[in-house]
Amino acid sequence: MALSLAVRRVAARSFSSSAALSQASLPDMPYDYGALAPHIAPEIMEIHHKKHHQTYVTNLNVTQEKIQECLAKVGMAFSNDQRDAIQQIVASSISAALAATQPAASRHLDRDDDGFEAHDDDMSGVNALSGALKFNLGGHINHSIFWQNLSPNGGGEPTGDLATAIAAQYGSFENFKKRMSTAAVTVQGSGWAWLGYNTETKSLQIAACSNQDPLQATTGLIPLLGIDVWEHAYYLQYKNVRPDYVGAIWNVVNWPDVSSRYNTARQ
Repeated sequence: MALSLAVRRVAARSFSSSAALSQASLPDMPYDYGALAPHIAPEIMEIHHKKHHQTYVTNLNVTQEKIQECLAKVGMAFSNDQRDAIQQIVASSISAALAATQPAASRHLDRDDDGFEAHDDDMSGVNALSGALKFNLGGHINHSIFWQNLSPNGGGEPTGDLATAIAAQYGSFENFKKRMSTAAVTVQGSGWAWLGYNTETKSLQIAACSNQDPLQATTGLIPLLGIDVWEHAYYLQYKNVRPDYVGAIWNVVNWPDVSSRYNTARQ
């Protein structure tokens, strides 16, 4: 049985090459919780960071440990070469996942690619945990980018190459802003709106992801700017009026950070 798509794309970047777990940790905020007021209330920022992001980090570490235990059991059923092949598939750390600028490789655990086949009983434990890994790793990645995407000195419009690219692709910054705002407001349920970079077309692309699905592992786009539209990101201040929150967040967008990500993605 092949590993699920979520495991191949996301779990492949969840363990170090030495098979030792790389523990995720909650990043420090680059500004005070009250720094984005009045656009985002201090209480929202503190709960969002200390409670919600911390929960993703905690559950990610627990899930990693459980997957490592499953892989250790699976390894007993394979030869040394086959165990090495498994470890190669889960052979990069959380820090590599956060810093990666290329879509995660998706290698398969099937006979055609690796010369062996994992049986249902062997891999069911890993596959059962794939949803938790995708959700919590995605939540950690997404929020780690989100905090950097915002700044008390933010707002306005981008400059330089990013501004030129936005104008060329969307006609104007205002047109781009309307399109991305629409993508954020119309996310069904919980999720994210993203401005990403498509390495194949060498162009910007607006996308929406459900829940905590990580943009790069889900679409192949490199994340540049994310808008979190889970209700925990705004409900205490904006209630259920998501459009008001999306309108306000443009006042604190950290365009130097977004531009830096754009420049790195093009390299």
